[in-house]
Amino acid sequence: MRRFMGGVVVAGALVGFALPAFAAVPDGLKVAQANACMGCHAVDRKLVGPSFKDVAAKYKGDGAAEARLEKKVRDGGVGVWGAIPMPSHPAMSAADIHSVVGWVLAGAPSK
Repeated sequence: MRRFMGGVVVAGALVGFALPAFAAVPDGLKVAQANACMGCHAVDRKLVGPSFKDVAAKYKGDGAAEARLEKKVRDGGVGVWGAIPMPSHPAMSAADIHSVVGWVLAGAPSK
């Protein structure tokens, strides 16, 4: 029994070290990765669309930005960042869109 309990303590300690690394990835980043956002956007450089950091800088201090960007993710848009349109994402849940937009407006932190 004593040997078994020691294994539980060691296993618990290992899980304790592993969880913070997993939990450090923001939900908005996970959602962006799972919904192909990263195919057109990168955190810190322009791809097809602007970087997430550039989006955060453009809308910093704009109290209406969150609602506007959530609508843009859902419905698509064109013209703000150039001629290439952003496609609509009608299959994304409102919660996922809210998570991504909140993460982007927070400066797209990686941790």
